[in-house]
Amino acid sequence: MAKRGGFPGGGMPGNMNNLMKQAQKMQQKMATVQEELDNQEFEAVVGGGVVKAIVTGKKELKTVTIDPEAVDPDDVEMLEDLIVAAVNQAIKTADETVNKEMSKLTGGLGLPNGMM
Repeated sequence: MAKRGGFPGGGMPGNMNNLMKQAQKMQQKMATVQEELDNQEFEAVVGGGVVKAIVTGKKELKTVTIDPEAVDPDDVEMLEDLIVAAVNQAIKTADETVNKEMSKLTGGLGLPNGMM
């Protein structure tokens, strides 16, 4: 009885092996880039420079710097708003940079987050 389907010799074709090797290389490169981005710092300054926030690529708040002139005991809400704005802007910058760098690697393959 003749074999049905499959490839001659029973192995994967050469182009499939090349494809697998390329996928492994891309995965290794993506892991390296992701680690570099995770350790990168992203800064945002708001309120004319009175509040500065720095986050990592992992979206972890690293530092908040507040100019003493921004501290007004009669207007704590404004300072709170500035802190929130600075942190949110730093996180947004981190997100945009991570997405941009990962898109460069995937070449627009449209891989969803988490597939890297």
